[in-house]
Amino acid sequence: MRKIVASLSTVFVLGILCSAAPAHAVNKEMVQLQTQVQQLQDALQHLQETQDQQLSVLQHVVQQMSDSVSHINSTVTTLQQQVQAQNEAGGGKIDQVSTQMQGINDSVDALRTRIDKLSAQLQAVQSQLQHINTQPAAQQTNPNAQPGQPGQSGTDPNQAPQQQPPQQQQAPPVNDLYQGALRDYNSARYDLASGEFNDVLKYYPQDDLAGNAQFYLGEIAYRQGKYTDAIKAYGVVLQQFAGNPKAPASALRKGEAELALDQRDAGIRDLRALIGRYPQTPEATQARSRLNGMGVRVAAKPTAYRP
Repeated sequence: MRKIVASLSTVFVLGILCSAAPAHAVNKEMVQLQTQVQQLQDALQHLQETQDQQLSVLQHVVQQMSDSVSHINSTVTTLQQQVQAQNEAGGGKIDQVSTQMQGINDSVDALRTRIDKLSAQLQAVQSQLQHINTQPAAQQTNPNAQPGQPGQSGTDPNQAPQQQPPQQQQAPPVNDLYQGALRDYNSARYDLASGEFNDVLKYYPQDDLAGNAQFYLGEIAYRQGKYTDAIKAYGVVLQQFAGNPKAPASALRKGEAELALDQRDAGIRDLRALIGRYPQTPEATQARSRLNGMGVRVAAKPTAYRP
């Protein structure tokens, strides 16, 4: 009898051990998976912190460069005004100096454009890193989750299928988009051209043609008699695309739009700024003629120098 009881006890214990083994194996795999996920999140967090530090240093350098460029530009502008005043007083002997200073300004504008592009690229990289860092938080691991459904344990047959977000429409090549906008502009289809030029700015804000597109938005507003909108559009060209070939034309048209709105002081100031900034351009010649026709000095009366 005792042998029978002992045998039954042995079988019972073995049965319990056999039934517990799979559960123990599953728990062990879950712990390993969670450990691996935690290690991955820690590594990603460390990478994010390192990249943030590097980006912070680069942004500081870019800001310092931008401040230096602004200071240089201000100094050159002051020198140009003095040169222009001396040129009017003493004849045309300082034309060569004006040409050289325009070259300096062009170099400064090119440097500023590069800085703006670098800053935009840094912001894009930072946004991508932040997006990568937020993905693990949104995908908290559930051992029973099905692939493609983070954090969900299985599929509920009564649950409505999730709608996929619409795919973003791919923009056409920048040259095709710009040339199409230019054709519509020349054909006086201004509404259509305006939308296409805005698309150039939207999809290709760092491309060289973006400054041209911004200029033509000002031209469209100017032709439609919307001088206030035109002034704003030309101002964007001068502020954000100062090295663009359309910058002198933007400065001229901005001054003309201000005069059209009877903003005489602002128009004179901007026409003088055009002459000082781009003295050897055809637009500067037109600005001089416009000021002479108004009976206005080309250069403002120089102020006393104060060290």
